[in-house]
Amino acid sequence: MKFEIGREARALLLKTARESIRSYQQGAAYEPEEIPKELNFESGCFVSLNIRGRLRGCIGNFRSDLNIVKNVSEMACKAAFADPRFGPLSVDELCICNIEISILSPMVKASAEEITVGRDGIYILKGLSRGVLLPQVAVENGWDRETFLNQTCVKAGLPEDAWKEADTEILSFEALVFNENNLI
Repeated sequence: MKFEIGREARALLLKTARESIRSYQQGAAYEPEEIPKELNFESGCFVSLNIRGRLRGCIGNFRSDLNIVKNVSEMACKAAFADPRFGPLSVDELCICNIEISILSPMVKASAEEITVGRDGIYILKGLSRGVLLPQVAVENGWDRETFLNQTCVKAGLPEDAWKEADTEILSFEALVFNENNLI
């Protein structure tokens, strides 16, 4: 990743995510305090919610036209209330969930051989099918490159080996990943 943000900026983004969800539950909108210069940039992001080590919601985008603080706020609410795999996050669940933020680099076209597990996320496109997996997913599951590519295809609703076909586009990106248990 070509950029880094400090501990205080990370803490502010995590607070923004949590308070955005809490405010949404109360029928209000959250407006963060003064945004430091360090967070004055546009970037895509994903916000993941985990309860006891299990995914409870994850939504993100690759937008490069929205301030990172605003994007984190919106993606946190979508992860909590609009992930079709889960029902809306309850107040009790918010109290015990761990929030993880992935700030994304721009995507670049890549070959399968250029993908590095632990560094790269993958975005697969073929026809109308699309699938994305964040860099940490391969590490968390102990996948090698081929398994990571296969699983990204599955996520896109494609056959596992669709990444080998000439009309399948592979894009890669990096992510700065941090959560409430690990601000380092």
